[in-house]
Amino acid sequence: EVQKHSVHTLVFRSLKRTHDMFVADNAKPIPLDEESHKVKMAVKLRTEYGSVLHMPTLKENLREKGGPNTGDPYGHKQYSGNQGQELEFLITGTHPYPPGPGVALTADTKVQRMPSESAAQSLAVALPASQSRMDANRTAAGVGDIYRHAGISERSQPPGMSMAMVEAGGNKNSALMAKKAPTMPKPQWHPPWKLYRVISGHLGWVRCIAVEPGNQWFVTGSADRTIKIWDLASGKLKLSLTGHISTVRGVIVSARSPYLFSCGEDKQVKCWDLEYNKVIRHYHGHLSAVYGLDLHPTIDVLVTCSRDSTARIWDVRTKASVHTLSGHTNAVATVKCQAAEPQIITGSHDTTIRLWDLVAGKTRVTLTNHKKSVRAVVLHPRHYTFASGSPDNIKQWKFPDGNFIQNLSGHNAIINTLAVNSDGVLVSGADNGTMHLWDWRTGYNFQRVHAAVQPGSLDSESGIFACVFDQSESRLLTAEADKTIKVYKEDDTATEETHPVSWKPEIIKRKRF
Repeated sequence: EVQKHSVHTLVFRSLKRTHDMFVADNAKPIPLDEESHKVKMAVKLRTEYGSVLHMPTLKENLREKGGPNTGDPYGHKQYSGNQGQELEFLITGTHPYPPGPGVALTADTKVQRMPSESAAQSLAVALPASQSRMDANRTAAGVGDIYRHAGISERSQPPGMSMAMVEAGGNKNSALMAKKAPTMPKPQWHPPWKLYRVISGHLGWVRCIAVEPGNQWFVTGSADRTIKIWDLASGKLKLSLTGHISTVRGVIVSARSPYLFSCGEDKQVKCWDLEYNKVIRHYHGHLSAVYGLDLHPTIDVLVTCSRDSTARIWDVRTKASVHTLSGHTNAVATVKCQAAEPQIITGSHDTTIRLWDLVAGKTRVTLTNHKKSVRAVVLHPRHYTFASGSPDNIKQWKFPDGNFIQNLSGHNAIINTLAVNSDGVLVSGADNGTMHLWDWRTGYNFQRVHAAVQPGSLDSESGIFACVFDQSESRLLTAEADKTIKVYKEDDTATEETHPVSWKPEIIKRKRF
């Protein structure tokens, strides 16, 4: 009677039998075939060293081989000029010491094929730098010469093998010296920031915040569907605007006109006239929640980004949709504008950042370095650079082509917002309520803040959705999940002595991507 087994058991048994069959000679090296090895080495010699086989052999090499007439196992003839005569040292080709005027070879340099470092130093000192370089160029065959002789272009030679190796004094050993690893430069000292005011009034998460150009008041948008305007100096509520029918996700105040722009999860983009406190324009077109908006600094153009995977460019006055920037494959979380090219930058949940050509309405560059959603982008107010925030890293980039500068690692959370001031203080705010402050130039994290939630709130309601510096850059405002706005300022009493930079010039270990 045949016993039935499962397919799994049968396959496993077959595998085991196969393994037992071959286990005796498993991992044994294949025996070397002398004939094929000789052919292989002859081919290798001809291809890799064919260009120098014609060159004279050193006397010590001949002595090792047992005289000039010793046969070559790979079938190459010896250099005919060497036979029947006592050889002196021939200094040609790639010998480390090009002959210099009035410099005799010492016993030290004669004995060794690659002279010792002491001999190298002595010879380097004996030869003046420029003279040795000239002599080396004139008499010693450089690698470039050998390649040219063999008919190979110099460009195809291995990197680092050019005459640039012959540094001052004709000493090639300098190129072989280990280079010192790059170290992080000392960061600029920044005073720590401290919480000095908590403003409450919203009935839901505070999702967005903006300071008006005159620095008198600031505006917030919330999940309670209202927009509130607050006095910056006192923190008192000045005005509430209602009109959105869902969470307000973005607000911005125009520097060119008395207008406030807002967008929300109700797909609406509104323009408010602050002289009448009324909505005067709607911008229709997005097919889903609108997550962010920004105004162009020099022309009357508004840019919005949405969960429908697009960003849209609007003419502020005519309400016309000038361009629909399509290309992202997931929700576009953040958008920024600037006067210089590229004029529009977007970050998306598809993990990419795109730099856009405003005139053509097309992508100039797509940056794919992030591994996770890019929820925040910030432009440096003075440098031609920007930063992007994602749960994997904060990355800094150069305009206009988006060349990578460095990673700022350590804020291991979902980064919702970034802000930077002219002093080079970069702030990253995260979903878990933590806020990290960084030195922009070096990427040094000089302060970490986790403010307590408002009394009566759950600890889980600790989250920062937006942060912004005021126009004087002396105040930092954060919009939080505990329904408050927190205001931070620099600690005036702090000095470099009381709050030293705990920084060590450690070797940089930065991931490039």
